Amino acid sequence: MHTRPGIQPEAQPAAQTTPPYAIGFKTATEEATIDALPLTGTLPEWLTGTLIRTGPAQFDIGGEPYRHWFDGLAMLSRFSFQAGRVSYVNRFLASDSYQEAHEKGKISRGEFGTTARTSFWKRLRDPLPRPTDNANVNILPLGDRLVSTTEVPQPIVFNPDTLETLDKFPFDDRILGQTTTVHPHFDFDRQCLFNYLIAFGSPSKYNIYRMGFHNSRRELVASIPVKEPAYMHTFAMSDRYIILTEFPLRLNLLGLLTSGKPFIENYRWKTDRGTHFTVVDKSTGEVVKTCESEPFFAFHHVNAFEQDDELLIDLIAYPDGKIIDDLYLEPLRTGRSGNAAGKLKRYRLNLNSGDAIGETLSDETIELPRIHYRQANAKPYQFVYGVGNQILNNFNDQLVKINVNTGETAFWSDENCYPGEPVFVSAPNASAEDEGILLSVVLDADRKQSFLLMLDAQSMSELARAEVPHVIPFQFHGQYFPSIHPAIDLSQVHR
Repeated sequence: MHTRPGIQPEAQPAAQTTPPYAIGFKTATEEATIDALPLTGTLPEWLTGTLIRTGPAQFDIGGEPYRHWFDGLAMLSRFSFQAGRVSYVNRFLASDSYQEAHEKGKISRGEFGTTARTSFWKRLRDPLPRPTDNANVNILPLGDRLVSTTEVPQPIVFNPDTLETLDKFPFDDRILGQTTTVHPHFDFDRQCLFNYLIAFGSPSKYNIYRMGFHNSRRELVASIPVKEPAYMHTFAMSDRYIILTEFPLRLNLLGLLTSGKPFIENYRWKTDRGTHFTVVDKSTGEVVKTCESEPFFAFHHVNAFEQDDELLIDLIAYPDGKIIDDLYLEPLRTGRSGNAAGKLKRYRLNLNSGDAIGETLSDETIELPRIHYRQANAKPYQFVYGVGNQILNNFNDQLVKINVNTGETAFWSDENCYPGEPVFVSAPNASAEDEGILLSVVLDADRKQSFLLMLDAQSMSELARAEVPHVIPFQFHGQYFPSIHPAIDLSQVHR
């Protein structure tokens, strides 16, 4: 663990050079099954579960490049812990997008920031392109199955032991929507998850639903009409409410149908719209209040909870939507993208007046936030973990822990190492919120390979690292399951 006053001065190569972390945005070619990775340090004896992650790993096909980090074809990675050893498997996800691209030797379906090249006449005949099922963003338990997901609502089921792609998840309902979030919320008291779909139309609708832990039928909670849907990657949940944070990044639906541009390039930043917090009662579906704040943007919410007549919502904020442009592959690979992390902010929503007032909780940059979800979500809490920047504009070069009550921070970093999302795993019978470990896949740019890092979550000190014999391209999200065979009991997810 170390502490420091703030981000250090920029120490990056000049523009148009190749920064050391750029190898994390190159196409991966290796698939492997390894019974025991080389291990430095000692694992906690109680760590006997499995970490499964997904992320983009193939960034070109037939010489045709994908344009955005979010577009690369998905690869699954699995780390399992047993008897002091760490085993490893990685496999490409055999989605329709992946299989069609390899069969045709070119990009087959449009992605977040990439279009599949089609003629004007073909677009005229079929203005809505076939949706991608390139599930490269998160891992989730749905029903009694494990799935990989993207923002198109067609999760892909895979075998958690072998990572073999199996089938599409069979939703047993007719709730409509073309996009969704990959971050549903799990309500352990009600034994269900909450999420929403955006159905494009005139008007479009936010369709909020619940689904029981062990079934595949979604139940509509609320259907909220909206003229210009906002781009929202996540949402917030408190004990009683679902909160949609509508940023002023708004969809031009006609453009989506006719422009031929990639999906995200049909959204426009509209400063005058501000940011709207739509608060929905989880039980009745009633919109109980809409609060408005200054314009800002966020990918990830951290937590939300109720306090007297207020809702407190913590998220990772950016002043505008420019961060999306910064994450195109060309600026990432040339070191011109700037920081890929925002600031931890808290918004206080007054459910009487409708005021929404924000405050910055830390001067540190942070992204890909995780908390002790099962204990702390929708409740007052202390700690958030994430990636951040030690050196300005150096992509994500450290892990950070922030105490949201005091602003106190702690860090882990290593020279030319670039960590991914820190997944918190609670110790058995833990008494403290931060009693456990953090798991993070780290790129070692000097050695040109990745390793799995294990930190003590309280002290942020290193416990162990397991070396992977190749580079795992930078991923987004994953989940830890307490069982070495997660298919046995998906209900124990430690989101």
